[in-house]
This record gives sequence, C-alpha cells and structure tokens, in this order.
Amino acid sequence: MLRQRVITAVVLLVVLGAVLGSGSAIAFNLTLAVFFGAAVWEALRFSGVRLVLPLALVSAVFLLLMISRATDEWIPLASICVLLWGLRFFPALRFGLPPNVGLRGALFNSLYLIALLGCFVSIAGLWHRSAVFLLSAMAIVWVADIGAYFAGRSFGKRKLAPSISPSKTWEGVIGGLLAVLILAAVATQLPQTFQAQLLMRYGWIKWVLLLGLMVFASVVGDLFESMLKRRADVKDSSGLLPGHGGVLDRIDALVPTMPLAYLLASQMPLSAS
Repeated sequence: MLRQRVITAVVLLVVLGAVLGSGSAIAFNLTLAVFFGAAVWEALRFSGVRLVLPLALVSAVFLLLMISRATDEWIPLASICVLLWGLRFFPALRFGLPPNVGLRGALFNSLYLIALLGCFVSIAGLWHRSAVFLLSAMAIVWVADIGAYFAGRSFGKRKLAPSISPSKTWEGVIGGLLAVLILAAVATQLPQTFQAQLLMRYGWIKWVLLLGLMVFASVVGDLFESMLKRRADVKDSSGLLPGHGGVLDRIDALVPTMPLAYLLASQMPLSAS
C-alpha cells in the first residue's frame, strides 16, 4: 500500500509540475477537465446515477467551455458555491444528508455537482494570476491537513465529529491552523503568493481571520465527503489513484476552499501578481 501511495504521488507531482511548468493554457485546461470529469464520475457513482461515464465526459467538456470565458464571469458561480457551503452543506454535518432516492436527494446531489464545478472553475481563475499564486492558495489546504494529522496523532483527545470521522480531533484542527499561519507568514515574503497578496489587501487581523476561515472550510469539505462515502457505504470515492483512493478523496478539502480563495483573490489588484 505504501509503495502504491508513493508511486501515485510521484506520478501526480510529475504531471502537475510538467503542466504548471509548461505555462500552457491548453495543457492546464485539459488536465483540469480530466480531473473534473473523474470527480463528477465519482460523485455520480455516489448518487447511484446511471450512464455515469457519458455524463462525466459531458461535464468535462462543459468545464472547458466555462473556463474559456472571461474570468470575471466566474465570480457569481464562486459566490453561489460559498453560499451553498455555508447555508446547505455545512449544516448537513449536523442534520445529516437526504437519502439518494427521491427529489430531495436528486436536488442535493445536483447542488454538490455545482460545488464541484465551482471548485474547478475557481482553480482556473487562480491559475490565471500565476501558477505560484494557485499553488500557494492550495498549499493552505495541504498544510492544514498535514498539520492536523501530526497534531492529532501527538495531542489529539477531543473528537471533532466522532460519528463522521472518528480520527479527527479538535487538537488536530488547531495544529493545522497553527501550521498554516506559520508557513503563511513565511510565504508573505514572496510577493507573488496568495498569502502575501491577501495580507497586502486586508491587513494582519483580517489576514489571520480569513486564513482561519479557509482552514475551517477545508475541514468542512473533508468531513462532508466522509458523510457522502458513509451514505454510499464505500471506503474510497474510487480506485482511480492507487493507494490514495479517488480524486474526491484528494480534493475534498479543496472543494469549499477554492471558491472562497477565488472570491478573495477577485478583490486583489492584478498589478500585485
């Protein structure tokens, strides 16, 4: 299992490095569409939908059409996604998910597909500023996850959401937040990063609060996908990434966080990039 995880991680890093290093919009857009199609395929399988593969392919093409438009046209979608997470998906952690069957289930699952679309469109919007800007925004989620893992293993006692994800603790969340703030402070020394531009736009107090909000959003996304998997009675979203599960298993925390990052970035002057 460890060998598979390492091999898959290396392959993904090589692909990511090659695509971002090339600076090619075509390569970036096609790669984004492939991963979006895979994420939609997994989400539809959660929902028990038929004709999953054709719908996933149509979704990938639709994403390509979306990101071919002017970036300022993506702001309403990102705003809708932030509202969906705040008003519908976050409360679901407490009140539960509707069943897959019936109109309520179909509507709920459709809203999640909109959230996935908003995440990938937001990733494209962040990349349009620069690859460094995108990676530094995504790194907030990755650092929070790594910090939470080690803090939780070392100090974790108080369960965060035992009925959803028994291994997560409040100490882990706090450790992840502290790791993000420490490394974000370092990143502010590089003016092209998301963290530096966030500080220039909002000042130190709002900078800390907004980073905290992004960490909170990443935790919500992680827990929400765990609920989806429990409802579908599966351990992983798929086996597309050997040793890692599926695409949704790797991007669950990014889904609510990237639209928020894009909305914040939309308030930053382009000249700062």
